This record gives sequence, C-alpha cells and structure tokens, in this order.
Amino acid sequence: MRISKGTLLIGLAAGFAANPAFAQESGARGGDGAVTIQPYIEVSQILSAELTPGDEVVTFTQIAAGVDLNAQGRNSGASVSVRYERNIGYGDAVDNDTISGIARGYLAVVPGALNLEAGALASRTRLDGGGAVSPNPLVSSDATSQTYALYAGPTVATRVGAVDVTANARVGYNRFETEDAVFDANGDPVDIFDDSVSYSGQVRAGTRPGDVLPIGVSVTAGGFQEDISNLDQRVRDVYARGDVIVPVSPTLALTGGVGYENVEVSSRDALRDANGDPVIGNDGRLVTDSASPRIVAFDVDGLLWDVGVMWRPSSRTSLAASVGERYDSTTYYGTFTYVPSQRSSLSINVYDSVSGVGGALNNSLASLSSDFVASRNPVSGDFGGLVSGTNGSGLVSSLGSARSSAFRGRGVSAGYQRQMGRLTAAFGAGYDRRRFIAADGTALEAANGLTDETYYLTGALTREVGRSGSLQTNAYINWFEAGAGDGDLTAFGASAAYNRLITDRLSARAAVAVDYFDSDFSAEDFATATALLGLRYDF
Repeated sequence: MRISKGTLLIGLAAGFAANPAFAQESGARGGDGAVTIQPYIEVSQILSAELTPGDEVVTFTQIAAGVDLNAQGRNSGASVSVRYERNIGYGDAVDNDTISGIARGYLAVVPGALNLEAGALASRTRLDGGGAVSPNPLVSSDATSQTYALYAGPTVATRVGAVDVTANARVGYNRFETEDAVFDANGDPVDIFDDSVSYSGQVRAGTRPGDVLPIGVSVTAGGFQEDISNLDQRVRDVYARGDVIVPVSPTLALTGGVGYENVEVSSRDALRDANGDPVIGNDGRLVTDSASPRIVAFDVDGLLWDVGVMWRPSSRTSLAASVGERYDSTTYYGTFTYVPSQRSSLSINVYDSVSGVGGALNNSLASLSSDFVASRNPVSGDFGGLVSGTNGSGLVSSLGSARSSAFRGRGVSAGYQRQMGRLTAAFGAGYDRRRFIAADGTALEAANGLTDETYYLTGALTREVGRSGSLQTNAYINWFEAGAGDGDLTAFGASAAYNRLITDRLSARAAVAVDYFDSDFSAEDFATATALLGLRYDF
C-alpha cells in the first residue's frame, strides 16, 4: 500500500521533530460517546502457604471495593481502574490495607485547540535490600511499599497561517512509601527515594513539507525540572533546537536537528553528626542539611544534535529512529508501531533521559493512551503496570531501582496485544539501565557512577469459557542487577483464576498463584503458593 506524500508527512511531522524526551502524547481520539462504568465489591478467603525456606500457612479475609471506567467521547476521554482492599488476618497473618490503580484522561476545553490532561497511579510494590523494586503479589507480606504518581497540565495545538504551533506543560508529584530502612551488602544504609515534584514544558512551531518549502522546518524550546526531596536534589534541563524533515520518497523521510542544551544536576549535603558521619532519619533516609551550599554533580552546557529516519509504508506501520549527541555523549532513541488490524498491535520505544524516579514515572504515565484496560493480579487484585488498549499494550510503574539519586536512564520497552476469538493476550517487556549521578563530597558520593539494570517481562491471557465463565492467567518475571555488586534480585510468578456468573451481577471466583524471590540479601530463596475463593458483586 502506498500513501500520498502529504498524508505521510503530516503524520511524520507531528511531534517527531521535537526533542523526544519532552514530547507530550495527548492520547486524545475521537469517540462515539460510549461510557462504561463498573463499580464492584468483593469478599474473598485467602490461604497462603510458604514453600521455602519455611512451611508457615496463614489465612485471611480480603474485602475490596473498586471501580473500572472507560469513557470515550468526541471531545474527552478517560480510563480509570481503582481498587481499595482490606486484608483481615488470623493468627500470625498480617493485617494491611492498600489502594492500587491507574487513571488517564483528557478534556477538550477548546475542541481541536486546547486540552487539559491528567493521570494518576497507585501501586503496591516489594522493596528488596539494595533498592531493587519488584511487583508485590504477596498479600500476606508486611514488606509492602506503596508508589504514587500523578500529573496534570494543558496541551495546545493551533495553526497560524502555514505554521503549526503546539505547546504543552505539566506538573507532577511522585511518592514512594516504605516503613523499613534499607541496607546494602556492606551494611551501609541505602537512601531510598522519598518524593519529588516535576515540571516540564515545550513550545514548537513548524511548517510541513510542501506547505512553504519542499522540506519541513521547525523550532522547539522546552525544559524539564525535578525537585527531589532527598538532599534537596534538583535536575534541570533547558534546551532550544531547530529541525528539518527532508522527504526522500512518499513513505520515507530523513530528519536532522541541532540546538543548545543546559543540563545540571545538583544537591545539598546531608546533616553531619559530631564525628562527621551523615545523620540518618527514623525513616532510614539521609537528613538534608538545609544550610549546606548547593553542590553541582553534573553540568553540560553546549551543542546537541541528531540525525534520523522516518518511515511510514502504510497507515498501519510507522518508524522514527535517531542517533546523535546529548548529555555530552552519544544518544539513541526512537519508536516503532505496527497495527495490522484492530485485533493486533505492537509498539516499541527506545528512550534516553536524565531525571529522578519521579520524573521517569511521570513520563511513562503521560505516554499512555486515555483508552485502555488495566490488567490486575487475580489473587491479590494489585495493578502490576500492564495495560492494553487502542494504542496497544503498555507498561507503567516499572521502578527497577528506588535509589534517591538522579540518574541517566536508557532503555527499551515493548508491548504486544492480540485478540483471537474468545482469547485476548497482552504482553510487555523491557530493559532499563540507570547510571546514577551524585556530587563528590556529599553523602550520596558512593552512588555516583553506579549502574543498576532491570530486565522485565509480564503478560496476561483472558479467555471466555461458555456463556457465563472466563479464565484469566497472569505471569511476570523481573531480573535486577545492582551496580554495587551484591544486591541482585530475581522475582517471578504466575497466577490463574476462573470466574463464573451466578446471577447477572453476582459472580464467584477461584484462583491460585505461585511466587518466587531469589535475593542476594537472603541466604535462602523465598517462595509461596496462594489460593483464593471469593464472591464479587457488580453494581
């Protein structure tokens, strides 16, 4: 299939010529006004048996309430999945409660010109020694941490004569809660991320190929800042650049850009005791010395550039890939999407940015579509980060490492989904590499230059069984390699659930799960098997 040069270049020019680290995906799409809202309550009895290293068996009752919403209109759209649960333990079982979910939406204040966008995330996670973070399906465990993220902001798109003008801005807040201090293999405390506020914005003006010149021309200016509470760290990136798009054929174009950037990472030092040692707070985190001068850990001021290719052989396939120099070193980034039909899609994203944990969370949340279905663990009910929707499956909340230090994050993520008759499958996979940045002479100095790497894979399968039944299976695996040596973690698990309608609103569920953790911080592996019987009522 061949498409016109105008059709190709309109699609290629929108957004790719701008700096990809701050590109804002609106997620907006036209709709038919369809609204689906499903509030529910659940009551379940759960048995959890430790397989290794011990043989402890605990039982508890789980009471949960939640709502799943999907509303897609012509000028607005939103997807929400939120759930609150309370686990009531018996004997040695742990009483706890948690909230988990994800939300993403937009509202057209001025249709076609001004949108307001927002997103939020709440996820229960498991924190290992050394700062490794993995999904936490162990509802009986008291080693539970909680991750929160939210952002909001406007996007503008208009046309002034032959010039397309787009702009976006957003502010985000992120928090990681954990009750216990974390220590590395040497017994030294690991400063775990607490919370941060992030800001980003971008303005772009450009012409499309063929409108004024045979090539497309654009100028872009923008910035990003994240203020991290730990040691008052600050990540700031300001840039301006010009870009061109040069058509080669109706389906292929070459791109190039050059500009200026100023990137700075700085912090204050920790409060010191009489011996000169950093003071550790009750939460296990370093206490900031507010009187300390700001110390620069990373400073790049100068040229940035990249060259690349855009390829769109059909409306179903698109590729944008670039290589260049940024952050004073070589950079690679790009996207690939393949949607052969409404039943199948594949997306791949290669990224490179400097931020803290919070900035990375906000970016992954903002990249989601506003039309998706969240995948949940059928035993614990937790949201593990996998969604599937009109733009394919996606992953959010892959923390990897919860160190407080700012870092340069590079990696690749991929999502695939397919519907085959009554069977629906969604998969996500990726690799994340974080090289940490900290100033010499500060309490975080030991983290400077450390590189943590995470590999992850998750999937969900759902199949209708007859008129009133469904079978759901989930699986995940995480490999974490700590840059500090000892501290690696392998975590994997699988679960399966059978749901059966009793009436139009009442259903019964039976589920089983097995989870395994192998950590350098434990001489023995840890594995559990969990079973659930429960009822759900949909209002």
